Amino acid sequence: MLRENASDLAAFLTVARERSFTRAAAKLGISQSALSQTVRNLEERLKVRLLTRTTRSVSPTEAGERLLRTVGPHLDAVETELAALGESLDQPAGKFRITAIEHAAETILLPGIAKVVGEHPDIHVEVVVDYGLTDMVSDRFDAGVRAGEDIAKDMIAVRIGPDMRMVVVGAPSYIAMRGTPRIPQELVGHSCISLRLQTSGGLYAWEFEKDGRPVNVRVEGGLVFNTPRLILNAARMGLGLAFVPSDQAGPLIESGELVQILDDWCPSFPGYHLYYPSRRQASPAFRLLVEGLRYKGR
Repeated sequence: MLRENASDLAAFLTVARERSFTRAAAKLGISQSALSQTVRNLEERLKVRLLTRTTRSVSPTEAGERLLRTVGPHLDAVETELAALGESLDQPAGKFRITAIEHAAETILLPGIAKVVGEHPDIHVEVVVDYGLTDMVSDRFDAGVRAGEDIAKDMIAVRIGPDMRMVVVGAPSYIAMRGTPRIPQELVGHSCISLRLQTSGGLYAWEFEKDGRPVNVRVEGGLVFNTPRLILNAARMGLGLAFVPSDQAGPLIESGELVQILDDWCPSFPGYHLYYPSRRQASPAFRLLVEGLRYKGR
């Protein structure tokens, strides 16, 4: 019974996480009909419906969500331990998925991962760019990257990047036409290019601080994007003011294509951290990956 349930639970978890029998079947290497029957058998034995099926989507029921939340991490831990038994420190191996915003993926993850996989070719890493607050357990991510160290209590945070700073920039043509704001509150009268937050669907409020006094401004303007790169390019074209990471704007500021304003209102803050569940059983390969990404300072 245990062996049968474990196999069927693994199949159910894959469907629940993929939200699709088609994708889950492809991932497991079995037919959709066989997978559907496996899940149905599990539901019959448990005498509870685990999935809500429609012609367009598949989603866990309340009971299914409970299994996903409570049993999923334990089966993941078993898989990790089994994988760890088969690898040695001389030949670490494993597949890992990391969620991060685009800026972190480009500036921090790619250089660090390149070094790790270059030295250990049996370590495979998938990076998924995501601006939402991803549920790592249900989406089967091994780790995530976010700015700052304000991480949930059940997570371990490892610093992987230097302090960061956001800056307000605009094209010289825009500044000449609209003037220069002297305090954050004056941004309300300007055309500002906004960032759409995936999680809440709202617009990001620009965050400032001076002499220990925080000021958040909900800016307005005719343009909204969900990636800083497009925001920066729009500002470069003179379409409005932008609030972007300083390292992205730096080269354009130095070339004179952009002008930095409100400099004394933009302090530094803790940089990117890699975070992962504290209950995660770290394999030698995952530990190598974490150490390869760990920020060593200047």
